[in-house]
Order: sequence, then C-alpha cells, then structure tokens
Amino acid sequence: MSVPSVVGIVLIKNEDLFIDRVISNILDFCDEIIVADNLSKDRTSDKIRAQQQQHKKIHYHSIADPAQSHDLISEYANTATWIFAVDGDELYDPFGLKRLRQRINVGEYDRQWMILGNALNCTELDVEAKYAQGYLAPPCRSMTKLYNFNAIVSWKGPCSERLHGGEVLFKTGYDKSLRLEFYKDISWEEAEFRALHLCFLRRSTLESATEGQKVIRKNISDMLSENLCARIRSRFFKFIGKKQDSPWKLEKYMRGELVGSDISSFFP
Repeated sequence: MSVPSVVGIVLIKNEDLFIDRVISNILDFCDEIIVADNLSKDRTSDKIRAQQQQHKKIHYHSIADPAQSHDLISEYANTATWIFAVDGDELYDPFGLKRLRQRINVGEYDRQWMILGNALNCTELDVEAKYAQGYLAPPCRSMTKLYNFNAIVSWKGPCSERLHGGEVLFKTGYDKSLRLEFYKDISWEEAEFRALHLCFLRRSTLESATEGQKVIRKNISDMLSENLCARIRSRFFKFIGKKQDSPWKLEKYMRGELVGSDISSFFP
C-alpha cells in the first residue's frame, strides 16, 4: 500500500506577524506546501520567500484573485493526496499533526472525505507566557480543513477560493456526508488535529496596534455576500480608514464560554 501525500494550500493576505509560525508548524506534516498570496502589501511575501530558500517543499504563488487558489490544487483530484487548507490566522499543533500523519500514512482515514478538527478562536494570545484565551469549537463551528482527494474524480470551478464552491464529482462509494468531525467527540486537550484560530487578533504590521481591542477582518464569505450598496459602503469605510468587523466571524466564532489554555505545544 502506497503512503498518501499531504499537500498544504495556504491562502493569505497581509499576514507578516504570524506567517513564519503558520508555515513552520505544518512543515513536517506536509510533503508540499503551496502558498497563494493574494497581493500582500506588508512583509508577508519576504518572509515566505526566506522560508522557501530553506525548504524546497514550499512553493510561492502571487495571485490577484482568491479564486486562483483552487486552480493550484485541482490537479490533485483522483490521486492519493490529502489537501490541507490553512489560512494565515491558523496555528496548528505540530506535535498533534505528527500523530495525525502517522494515522493517515497507514490508511486509517481512507474511507473519509473530510476531517474536521478542534479550534480555539483566540481573543487573547500571550506567546511568552504560552497562554491563550478564546472560544472553543464546539460550540463554535470548526474551520479546520483536511480533504481526501482520493475520494473524488474531480473538483471543477468556478470556486470563490480553494475548496469553496464549484462542482465535486465523487468516486463510487464516497459522498460529502463522509465527514469525520473530531471536534464534536474529542476535547481540546486530547485533540491531535487542533488549531489556534487568530481571527480576532492583529496579524499584520499594517494593522493598528490597539491594546485589548479585537481586529476582526472581513473574510471572503463576508465580501461575496455583500450587495452593491454594502460593497460601496465597505470601500468608502476602507478609504477613510474606518474598520468594519466581520459579521460571519462574530456569529460563528464567539459562541459559548470564554476559556483559557496552555499553548506550549504550538510554540516549540
């Protein structure tokens, strides 16, 4: 039995505060890391290119539209490949990923289409103290994304970004219901597949440093759901430098109780 590959697809825009750690934490888990940079204006591209010089498995692409990120992975359909989608605000536990990779290698999850892991949606992060506060999934939704591309014949666009939208053609015996939802059955402390989701924190030097305040960027789903009037209003607010929060993130990632956690394993 051949060992499947794991290909990371990292979609980013202005992530220079954490991108080094984002990439470093998935290096050993992935056989290849495809970085799709949506025209970052901070030091994100410089940092990735520096890592690329040290690790040949990293492949950097500058893209003008998030939809192009799906084109970078569509060719892996119908191959023994797991596609691991990572955003610039996601720090994975590298030790947990190591154990997860061992299970993937022996085919433990071959009959699954998608794996959803645990997440802590961080409102506070203290790297020196190795401590974070935030909201857990569940009751929040899981944003982790690991797909078995050997379960499909093709995934054709148009897609708004990688793994969003389009038309998926499954192989016989597979369908979209084959989802392994770790986060519903395994606690945060015991989870192997888990991430710190930095969705409420400053991630770029281009963002103002505001002590104790959340920095909630609109995501692609927010922008695509806006009508013409909302888009005009968003552009005006951006022009005058007024921040707009993401309603999607507030609704999906701030549920339940605020909890604290030791995060030593995320910063080895």
